[in-house]
Amino acid sequence: MASPAIELEVGERTVRISNPDRVYFPATGATKLDLVRYYLAVGPGIVNALRERPTMLHRFPKGVADKKVHQKRVPAGAPPWLETVRVHFPRYGLHADELCVTELAQVIWAVQMSTVEFHPWNSRRADVERPDEWRIDLDPMPNCPLSTVRRVAGVAHEVLDELGAVGWPKTSGGRGLHIYVRIEATHGSKDVRRAALAFAREVQRRAPSLVTTTWWRKDRDPAALFVDYNQNARDHTMAAAYSVRGFPDATVSTPLTWAEVDSVQPQDWTMATVPARFAEIGDLHAGMDDAPFCIEPLLEWAERDERDGLADESGPDSGDDGEHGEHGEDR
Repeated sequence: MASPAIELEVGERTVRISNPDRVYFPATGATKLDLVRYYLAVGPGIVNALRERPTMLHRFPKGVADKKVHQKRVPAGAPPWLETVRVHFPRYGLHADELCVTELAQVIWAVQMSTVEFHPWNSRRADVERPDEWRIDLDPMPNCPLSTVRRVAGVAHEVLDELGAVGWPKTSGGRGLHIYVRIEATHGSKDVRRAALAFAREVQRRAPSLVTTTWWRKDRDPAALFVDYNQNARDHTMAAAYSVRGFPDATVSTPLTWAEVDSVQPQDWTMATVPARFAEIGDLHAGMDDAPFCIEPLLEWAERDERDGLADESGPDSGDDGEHGEHGEDR
């Protein structure tokens, strides 16, 4: 029997939550209402991560043990205070009006619609074709240990420091780590992706026994760490900071300090543990907008690599490596 709906006041909005007692995470017993309470607890952080960005919703209508739905389009009948942005998918001749969060009530509405994960674009709705976020995805292959992920994060940090770029690390919610860099919104996605590939190659030069930039998964060393530059391709998305992941233990993509990276245990940060951390230290990514980086030095590296014959194995227009699908699945 379905549990009765409840109504919550979120800012100036009233959001109705149906089936609040439905179990979403069988391993922990956490319910839909627990998920709502989590996002309320980290409200400023999740809104900061999503603000003004087209956002794809990963919905689990029957909980994370069941089928996931990738939802781009806001459905008909959404409340009038929900904000959207129209984005186009030229490869398919399609468009979608995606959620564009500006306040916490919109996040809670999405949870009411069975959203667990929030996957924003790396650009904002003022100009969706010019990213303002460069994403460094440290993606471990199946036999890659956590110690390698940590070591490569340190190498990436070293390169960022030399560039004068500020990196903002977080767990992926899976086995990897992400580092975000706020960039000036002056280049299109192809250039940002070229810059990301040049950076990945520099990290590989400094840790050749640990890192791969090989495009095809079947050709990668299963013990290596892949620096996934393709997460910067147009319309690819990654789990936002503070997003819960659709895993049985309800892990969270959690912002870190650089000092924490060397000892981080990603599985420690879950829907149950992150609220207390947030209450104590706040949003570690709150200052990201204060440190935009110009990617021109990276584009110079890209030009150097291209002159040296280091072609992009995927082709210059690729947005799909045949493994991740249209938007990419980060781990």
